[in-house]
Amino acid sequence: MPRLSEEPFIHPGCEIVAATLGRYTELGQGTRLLHSALGDYSYTDRYADVANTTVGKFANIASFARIGPTDHPMQQPSLHHFLYRSSDYWDDAGRDEDFFAHRLSRRAHVGHDTWIGHGAVVRPEVTIGHGAVVAAGAVVTRDVAPYMIVAGVPAVPLRERFAPPIAERLLRLAWWDWSHDLLRERLQDFRTMQIEAFLEAYE
Repeated sequence: MPRLSEEPFIHPGCEIVAATLGRYTELGQGTRLLHSALGDYSYTDRYADVANTTVGKFANIASFARIGPTDHPMQQPSLHHFLYRSSDYWDDAGRDEDFFAHRLSRRAHVGHDTWIGHGAVVRPEVTIGHGAVVAAGAVVTRDVAPYMIVAGVPAVPLRERFAPPIAERLLRLAWWDWSHDLLRERLQDFRTMQIEAFLEAYE
């Protein structure tokens, strides 16, 4: 396991296009990161695929997760690449730039301290709230509230990670904005304190 630093740690075989990575970030082997931003301390495991997405801090993205997958033109006579990647098929036909611009505009948003499980799919224009968990294999087609756990195809709420009053206090505390040194100073409390005691200590 690498010792992470201010510079992103990028494992072999990654594809990165028009993307930004924050401090202490890591991209697992074979990850694809397209037109996206990965916030501080966030990471992907192997072969995650993230496109047109803004990812917050401390996000945990499991292997083979897919966030913001692109669509095909469902309303046209054909779904196929030849409609918009036309230059791949004919010398005298260009790409459909309007189609690609529309794709780029349909961003997904993944909040701070989130967990996207193995093989989960988060559709374009969906927001995963801070602290939420998406179960392995889920397909998320609607926004997920902060600190909610969702599962299934399509994903539906299973239960709250914390009761609403606790979730609201965590959102106000916004510990994900603490400095690197302060996180280290309070590391033992993160590890050992019950949630109410942690909140009482640092609110």
